[in-house]
Amino acid sequence: MNDPKRDALNMRAALSLALRGTGRVSPNPLVGCVIVGPGGLVGWAYHGEVGGPHAEAAALERAGERARGATLYVNLEPCRHHGRTPPCAPRIIGAGIARVVAGMADPDPRTAGGGFAMMREAGVEVTQGVLEERCRYINRGFLSRVERNRPWVILKMAATLDGNMAMPSGESRWITNSFSRVRAHLLRDANDAVMVGIGTVSADDPLLTVRDTDGRDPIPVVLDPSLRMPPSARLARDGTIIFYSREAPAEILKALRAKGCILYKIEADRTGRPSLESVLEKLAQLGVNSLLVEGGPGVLGSFLAGRLFDGLALFLAPRFSGKGHGIGDGFVLDRLADAIGVRVESIRDLDGDLWLEGVNPCSQDWLSARRG
Repeated sequence: MNDPKRDALNMRAALSLALRGTGRVSPNPLVGCVIVGPGGLVGWAYHGEVGGPHAEAAALERAGERARGATLYVNLEPCRHHGRTPPCAPRIIGAGIARVVAGMADPDPRTAGGGFAMMREAGVEVTQGVLEERCRYINRGFLSRVERNRPWVILKMAATLDGNMAMPSGESRWITNSFSRVRAHLLRDANDAVMVGIGTVSADDPLLTVRDTDGRDPIPVVLDPSLRMPPSARLARDGTIIFYSREAPAEILKALRAKGCILYKIEADRTGRPSLESVLEKLAQLGVNSLLVEGGPGVLGSFLAGRLFDGLALFLAPRFSGKGHGIGDGFVLDRLADAIGVRVESIRDLDGDLWLEGVNPCSQDWLSARRG
């Protein structure tokens, strides 16, 4: 007889494994797998790199003959299509797995329930929907790209208690302490791309790399309406994506491309800046599952005003700085009733700084509504 509590316990183990691939597998989803036989655990694995073995295949390899008659737990429906690697559903059938417990169906139209159907037709018992909400949440970036055609967007802000991100002079280093900065670099490591505007490039000449901790550098993305970024900027390097919306001098285009920058001219919004909807759609086409926005008040305000954000990472320094450039400078609302709400998920102390994590209620509702 199947035990729901045991199924949930083993699914949590699969989810823990899946998270080890964070920031390493896009555009693929995070997937973890455990295989349990009569005597206990016989196989486990996670998808760790694009083009590498899928979690199910690696776990079956580890289990060997012990997989026959066992139960396989995986947070996402096993695929049935050929990609960079062979499909997993036929391999599960061939290994003699008796039962598959999956957290959720794969929204990729190449699978979309077909993996479950294939296994059931072969006589494999399939249970789906175990810890489904948690399974959807850890793959919110992948789901957002596939279902909404845009990445999951996290706004990262660092401010004083009175909401200032910079002094009137533009000085902003360092508002928060070293513990907050390490956490911010871990956020970079966990996301596929990090975005700033040309104002931040001009003021800070950032690298947008991961420092102060081991990690992988995200793809740098710059919003630069008139393509003003100088070829001497530290972001003028191989792989940097620049979105612009106005005609640009041929010599600037040539110089930035020579540095390895990838340039996209995007339709303008009513202000003449690159349309954020079009920018996000293009990033999704490029396989970006998650985007961390680190710009100043202008860029952050545009995402807030357009309700084009899903998560929030706010770092607050315990001090007041008086008049300056604040979080709210980038957008204007006429009524308090129009204020933009955030569902607070956690507030943590970082050696005096406060780190608040939140989610756009609409994004949370979307994740929950799409269950099943």
